[in-house]
Amino acid sequence: MKKMMLAAAAILALGTPAFAQETVRIATEGAYAPWNFLNDAGEPAGFEIDLGNAICETAGLSCEWIINDWDSIIPNLLAGNYDLIMAGMSITEERLETIDFSDNYFPPDPSKYVAAAGANLDFSALSGARVGVQGGTIQAAYAEETLGGANTIVTFTTADQAMADLAAGNLDTILADGAYLEPVVTASNGAIEFVGEDVMIGNGVGAGIRKEDTDLKAKVNEALATLKADGTVDKLIAQWFEGKGPYFAE
Repeated sequence: MKKMMLAAAAILALGTPAFAQETVRIATEGAYAPWNFLNDAGEPAGFEIDLGNAICETAGLSCEWIINDWDSIIPNLLAGNYDLIMAGMSITEERLETIDFSDNYFPPDPSKYVAAAGANLDFSALSGARVGVQGGTIQAAYAEETLGGANTIVTFTTADQAMADLAAGNLDTILADGAYLEPVVTASNGAIEFVGEDVMIGNGVGAGIRKEDTDLKAKVNEALATLKADGTVDKLIAQWFEGKGPYFAE
């Protein structure tokens, strides 16, 4: 009997790691509300933090959030400093050459231009303007390609820095995600307004992941499918992005 109990204990001991929660390190920028930002306590908050926590709970994973500057967020993923990126990152063909993505958790959203109220900008023949973008974004690449010849494209480390320069009169316009700009325009009480036409770039927003981490990608996608079907993703979108969605629930 004693030998049987010892054998059973050995089997349980060997089996323990298989039942332990896997820790997944998720990087976010912490400077792109309402996608992600630091709250008053200095902790990561926002749509992607709520969604990332829901993904980890659904998938039986343990989450650890890491704040990383935008311009080094992909290199640090590739270096193994974390396992996922959830930072308002659009899925693009260029990025897919280097990393992989989960299924999108926010559909393609128009990029928009904003300017100070009363700005007279003719985007059909824009020339001599200072156009602000966040470096390394799909908007930065688009602005360089379509406007760079006749205008000055000014890149910033964060989108908030670009907004500060626009408010200070150092920029003529900014191109950024509509979902980021809409609450900014509303909060400006008419001081900042949308200008020009919307631009569709990218294939929605997803979680960035190393190409070799196929098991983790499968777990994240399975959890996302569950959270889309039960309405959780749409609920979080409605909570953080006024007037957006529903997109995913059947």
